Amino acid sequence: MKPFGYVRPASTDEAVRLRAADPAARFLGGGTNLVDLMKLGVETPGALIDIAGLPLDRVARTAEGGLSIGATVRNSDLAAHPDVTGGYPALSQALLAGASGQLRNAATTGGNLLQRTRCRYFQDVSKPCNKRVPGSGCPAYEGSNRDLAILGYSPECVATNPSDMAVALAALDATVVLVGPEGERTVPVAEFHRLPGENPDQDTVIRPGELITEVVLPPPAPGAASRYRKARDRASYAFALVSVAATLRVADGRVEHATLAFGGVAPRPWRARRAEAELRDAPATPAAFQHAVIAELAEARPLSDNAFKVDLALRLALDVLGELAERLPAPTA
Repeated sequence: MKPFGYVRPASTDEAVRLRAADPAARFLGGGTNLVDLMKLGVETPGALIDIAGLPLDRVARTAEGGLSIGATVRNSDLAAHPDVTGGYPALSQALLAGASGQLRNAATTGGNLLQRTRCRYFQDVSKPCNKRVPGSGCPAYEGSNRDLAILGYSPECVATNPSDMAVALAALDATVVLVGPEGERTVPVAEFHRLPGENPDQDTVIRPGELITEVVLPPPAPGAASRYRKARDRASYAFALVSVAATLRVADGRVEHATLAFGGVAPRPWRARRAEAELRDAPATPAAFQHAVIAELAEARPLSDNAFKVDLALRLALDVLGELAERLPAPTA
């Protein structure tokens, strides 16, 4: 048993001050990932700063017509919120695809964004891992890598981001609001997680002492539909082999608006910018969808045991885009 401190701050400002003063401290929300990693010896914080009691558990409309989601809103509450199921169904679907009902009742919005990879080498302290101990090596690169990345990785790390929620948020153009010693700033969810490069131990762009206070969704794109789908080894309580979140709006048979993001294929939710560019003003047909997704996946570099993910990502994306196109209202005469 490794001793650690525990404190419950009375305000966001106090939480930020405590974290800035102690680099070895960690914020604690639901604890569904952090506590597990402490049990494994992967995380050894000097203190836990429990933010569960702060007033960050609200979902509210923004002045612009979007949605503000507090950092401590529980995943189960968010998935069932009428503003989410009505305006952002892909987000509700992604949340319900994650973990189990019990874990969703505890897990928080901010914690979900900050959860760490489930790469087996990262979670096993008897093995080297550059994400856990920089410079120690990445045995997954030539080892057991079936579940790991095909996009955006480096020889230093091939781990994937495990979040379902973050994939949907990336496709929905959400932003993360951070408060730290230098004040408040916002970061698009699609840019919040880092690619590993030579520093795979740095999962996100969070600066020392910063706290996630909310996630903000823009107003739903008028006339657009959204969907999230996940392929996994079993029907529930399993991380994605590949997942897809997309939004689509069609006018006069052509794509007027489209966003696409993949999960399970990269160290962060993979916003498919190339595919989106190919889809813009293209005919809303299976052939056009296929052309766009193939263009995106052309830069995939499968590892020794996960080439199947390229075809799986293609098929899953085509299914989602096809379903969205079929569900959109027919044009009026």
